[in-house]
Amino acid sequence: MPAHSPSGTQAIEFEWMTRYGMSPLDAIHSATINAADLMGWGDQIGSIKPGKFADIIAVNGDPLSDIKLLQQVKFVMKGGQLVVGK
Repeated sequence: MPAHSPSGTQAIEFEWMTRYGMSPLDAIHSATINAADLMGWGDQIGSIKPGKFADIIAVNGDPLSDIKLLQQVKFVMKGGQLVVGK
């Protein structure tokens, strides 16, 4: 896998992370909480809490049991607005 992946491949990257030893929860944390902290933005983004900016996705099933589910997003809310889903 290249050092820098093209935009839009994040869900596939989760599969690679778990294939090479990360737990599904650690892979998800690396893209959310840990990434926000690394950028110094942990007080504004990275988790779903009151007062933080958050985009939310939903999948059919438990991504902790099958990380590939993150490649099949059914619902997206961005900035408080429904973007994908019903």
